[in-house]
Amino acid sequence: MRLTILGCSGSIPGPDAAASGYLLEADGFVLGLELGNGTLARLQALRDPFDLDALILSHLHPDHCADVSALTVLRRYHPALPYPARPRRLPVYGPSDVHERLAHAYAANEDERATTDLSDVFAFEALRSEPMEIGPFEVTAVPVDHPTPAFGLRFAYGGKTLAYTGDTGVCDTLTDLACGVDVLLSEASWTDSPDRPAGVHLSGKEAGELGRKAGVGRLLLTHVAPWTDRDAVLAEAAVAFPAAELVEQGAVYDL
Repeated sequence: MRLTILGCSGSIPGPDAAASGYLLEADGFVLGLELGNGTLARLQALRDPFDLDALILSHLHPDHCADVSALTVLRRYHPALPYPARPRRLPVYGPSDVHERLAHAYAANEDERATTDLSDVFAFEALRSEPMEIGPFEVTAVPVDHPTPAFGLRFAYGGKTLAYTGDTGVCDTLTDLACGVDVLLSEASWTDSPDRPAGVHLSGKEAGELGRKAGVGRLLLTHVAPWTDRDAVLAEAAVAFPAAELVEQGAVYDL
């Protein structure tokens, strides 16, 4: 598997920094994971966006899905369509209301919400708890603790495993999700403090403790908010997981 970081800014895009977006590739299959603010621009800088074979959205906050509206325009109005050797409809996996929520985001006004339909360009499917085959990947989704329906995700291919926390507070499902994986891509939105609200995000300390407790091979930290001290987040994580790393936009990791 190859993991590419399109964007890793938490909660909002930062200066010259896209929000959450990743590519996971194996056997020539390109799986998008999140498409937050600014990530479609980054995708176009790296490759043809029609290379996407499927897209997964862990939840539907804008910093994880805002650029789906722009992707709709691309796939609906690109002058080269029908695009050579690529189907028009892209499989998109997300929470059970993903089709409705993204249509509402795309609608020009409130009156059009009920009639806006994106099914000409996307084939929507709800994430579910039993393993799913998406291209060459076995994908397992587990609910996590966030103010909106949200999932952590585990990907398996060729004897390698990667887990992604999505956005979440500390919860029991995270340890099971990450148990023994080769790579854990974990959000770490802020530094640790007793006044942080529960059920929203992980701190650097909590991400490090998750990596240690789950026995992961490699811990990659992402989703650090632009107003948060990245070095402080990393230092917290390193107490429990000394080899923790902060991801960078544009970085590529081979598993």
